[in-house]
Amino acid sequence: MSYEIVLKRVYQPIEPDDGARLLVDRLWPRGKRRESLALTDWYRDASPSLTLRRQYHEGEISNAVFAARYRGELRSAPENLLPLMRHARTGRLTLLSAARDLEASHLPVLKEAVLAALREEDAADSEPASSPCFGDQERPSDET
Repeated sequence: MSYEIVLKRVYQPIEPDDGARLLVDRLWPRGKRRESLALTDWYRDASPSLTLRRQYHEGEISNAVFAARYRGELRSAPENLLPLMRHARTGRLTLLSAARDLEASHLPVLKEAVLAALREEDAADSEPASSPCFGDQERPSDET
């Protein structure tokens, strides 16, 4: 199955085909009123931890280290991806952030994690179910 997940800045214009619009930043974007964003939800749980975000923004860690640690945070709490996966299954999902450079933000990592989780779930759904167990039913007698 194919899923459409788009990355946008909260400061970009709202488009009619944005689908579900989820803000995935821990902090509210400066100068923006909630009603002006046309959000489906503000989902903080899928964003990087405050510590990781601070280390990255203060230049203590590189983009590669940030991405690796963020992937680790997402792996350790896979339930945080479930709301995003639900929205992606219903149509276009637009992930929003106030970051200036989206490609250097957490959104590409998050998008890939959501897509990977969706592919994994789809693969598990396509596997045939095991046959039912009839061990508790009476067996026909061999008497004839």
